[in-house]
Amino acid sequence: MAVAVWERYKVERYNFYAWRHALSVPKKLALALAWAGIVGLLAQAKIYLPWTPVPITCQTFGALLGGVLLGAWWGGISLAIYAALGAVGLPWFAGWHSGIPIGSAGLPTGGYIMGFILAALLLGHFADKYVRSRSFFTMLGLMLLANYGMIYPLGLLQLHFCFPEASFSQLLAMGLTPFIAGDIIKAIIAAGIARGITPKEAYNGEVDKGKWATWPVP
Repeated sequence: MAVAVWERYKVERYNFYAWRHALSVPKKLALALAWAGIVGLLAQAKIYLPWTPVPITCQTFGALLGGVLLGAWWGGISLAIYAALGAVGLPWFAGWHSGIPIGSAGLPTGGYIMGFILAALLLGHFADKYVRSRSFFTMLGLMLLANYGMIYPLGLLQLHFCFPEASFSQLLAMGLTPFIAGDIIKAIIAAGIARGITPKEAYNGEVDKGKWATWPVP
């Protein structure tokens, strides 16, 4: 029974990704908008620390999975929708805030929001193009790269715009070091989910199509 359930699950996850890939543009746009709404809800799960305007939230979790679920372009578009609608006044940033993300007059957390777009684009590209990227350890490495190589640099840059008098060490204390452990945990969980929900078979002509059979995806 357990084997039959697992085999059925593998068929269904393949069917979902093949279906998502074949959707029309309006339907893909609807999915992107829906995921932007989910990220907006995840942003409200927050914990504020007394020495920084940057809260601990679940937004990063949503950004990392967005690209995996929606693919390269549409994952990025979803997070771009999230940023754009928040910029024009939709209050779905952390704490039900809205506002321009970037610049000296922008939100202190706006750089992270812009980094979410790049992270979703990167993860979606690899998830769409390489079956091998859907393994736990490869996905974890990609998520950590996206988090610390894309989200945090833009986040710290925006903090610098908002607090130009702060030293580099102060910026790190506000925008990076308090979140390292939590973000690693979130990336591990997100990579585990991505490993479980992504098909280990090609569904859209992946670059390494045909190689996965002799190259296990752990």
